[in-house]
Amino acid sequence: MNADIIIIGAGIAGMTAGIYAARAGKSVLIIEGKVLGGQIVESQRVENWPGELAISGEDLSKKVDEQVKKLGVTVVYEVAEDILNDEEGEYEFVIKTDETDYRCDALIIATGTGPRKLSEKKMAEVGNRPVFYCATCDGALYKGKPVVVVGSGNTAKYEVSYLENIASKVYNIHHNEPIPADAEAVFVAIGRIPNTSFLNDLIKLDSDGYVVADENCHTSQPGIFVAGDCRTKSVRQLVTAAADGAVAATEAVRYLG
Repeated sequence: MNADIIIIGAGIAGMTAGIYAARAGKSVLIIEGKVLGGQIVESQRVENWPGELAISGEDLSKKVDEQVKKLGVTVVYEVAEDILNDEEGEYEFVIKTDETDYRCDALIIATGTGPRKLSEKKMAEVGNRPVFYCATCDGALYKGKPVVVVGSGNTAKYEVSYLENIASKVYNIHHNEPIPADAEAVFVAIGRIPNTSFLNDLIKLDSDGYVVADENCHTSQPGIFVAGDCRTKSVRQLVTAAADGAVAATEAVRYLG
């Protein structure tokens, strides 16, 4: 199908964008290559979402999905591989997936990021300990227990600082240092990778691959907007992803006129 607005990514940012665009009366298609809800699905307990004292990431995603579909938004599970200008001229953009082509007049990129993983050798050392990639999301599960943060950059320092208020002991090690025997969980903070490789030279990216955008979620290409963790920003949390989704959709609707 074709749509007024296509959103690539069905995380909180993308689904929020879908809600706002649909409520504005636009036809909306969301393309998701992995799993509905994005990385938050992996969180067993979310305590920083307004209105929910505690909810699993999976349950939160299901609620938002129900809301999106009730508004008539279509979600397809395909991998976006390329974006081109529509040479036929009927629409602005063509999104090529691993299965077919879709066309739209406004596009929202909400593909998020993926964590850099530990090496196979390090994972063998981790053993049966649970591995997490977000202290803010999952740190509360280890209140009063010893944990370890793997990483040496600013993100790792933040994770350590956050966990020090929760865990009984927080070890901070480099990826090539041994994991303390008493650590009950491993928090990995060795960087994240934006899911933007398929964009090629379509829009401006920074040196790390994040989409360059202003506060209104405009990219360097008219008609293409960005929302959530894959854009240049200082805070990457559920609430900021949702806020981006609302802004990007509003701007896309305004662009369409």
